[in-house]
Amino acid sequence: MKKFIYLFAAVAFLAACNGKKGYQITGTIENATDGETVYLQKPEGRQLQKLDSAIIQDGKFTLKGQQDTALVCYLTYKGKDTDNGKSMDFFLENGQINIQLTTDNHIATGTPNNDIYQAIRQQLNDLNKQMFITYESMSDTVLTDEQREAKAKEMEVLDKKMVEVTNAAITQNITNAVGIYLLKRNFYNMSVEELDPLITKIPAEFANDEAIVKIKNNVEKMKITAVGQKFTDFTMQTPDGKEIKLSDYVGKGKVVLVDFWASWCGPCRREMPNLVEIYKKYKNQGFEIVGVSLDRDAEAWKKGIEQLHITWPQMSDLKYWDCEGARLYAVSSIPHTVLIDGEGTILARGLHGEELQEKIAESLK
Repeated sequence: MKKFIYLFAAVAFLAACNGKKGYQITGTIENATDGETVYLQKPEGRQLQKLDSAIIQDGKFTLKGQQDTALVCYLTYKGKDTDNGKSMDFFLENGQINIQLTTDNHIATGTPNNDIYQAIRQQLNDLNKQMFITYESMSDTVLTDEQREAKAKEMEVLDKKMVEVTNAAITQNITNAVGIYLLKRNFYNMSVEELDPLITKIPAEFANDEAIVKIKNNVEKMKITAVGQKFTDFTMQTPDGKEIKLSDYVGKGKVVLVDFWASWCGPCRREMPNLVEIYKKYKNQGFEIVGVSLDRDAEAWKKGIEQLHITWPQMSDLKYWDCEGARLYAVSSIPHTVLIDGEGTILARGLHGEELQEKIAESLK
């Protein structure tokens, strides 16, 4: 009996020494009611898969478990009132994680990755609040056109600041889970000059991540189609079913703007009036636009062309995000523009609004 007790004690001691501490999530939810449920979920494709749940008691909830590596998860609360639902992303990792879900802000702290991410989240939340206030103020009917334009520029400045904060956070944290997560969500806002040096710093533990592999492949394509490189040709069809090549328009002496868009894309539709104006202004000055649609429905594509008053050449293979042209040019978000000079050399990428118009005017001098 003594031998059994000693053996049991030894095993317990070794387990305590070699075992890993798990995680404990303790949190509160603003306006939640005791008896309601909080769900711990992880992303699976475009869906969320339930990992665990907890009942709110005395205004608090607790979740416990073990997690070998940091995993991005979501804590979601629906509540009885659908308008009171809340959700936040955070890093599920071993340690004491403290979470607060509120109407104006969400907080997750207590472990290394969550502390890093929370500092970044706070910066972005502050900028987002400023953007919301500015956007709301634009609806004031007493504003003059000049005042409304000034506020629109404020929005642009804040939007650029958010991109800058995010890109800086990625650069500073590329060797940890936070930087990898932000890179996967925001790489489309980064240039090849920004991405290329980051790729070499990604730790081996993340190297085979499906999204990271895709980003690496995109960077190689971005190098081939970067500013200063000759354009890459591809073949698609017009709305009438005629086969055409990009080279039918590019490299023929005209400055050509390749516009990647889709009829289902809200930002594309909002940007289209600017392109209509640009085309009217410069089409007789050695300038052309070629639209490359990421549509998958031919009739929706044709309807979009008509509704948006598009009069320049259009091409598509109706393959949605598998569009060959978009893949060749590493297009990860739309609208996306590629400006090419008369000799077929890429002059600029990703320009819109005033920046695009200024670049076109400069290229036509």
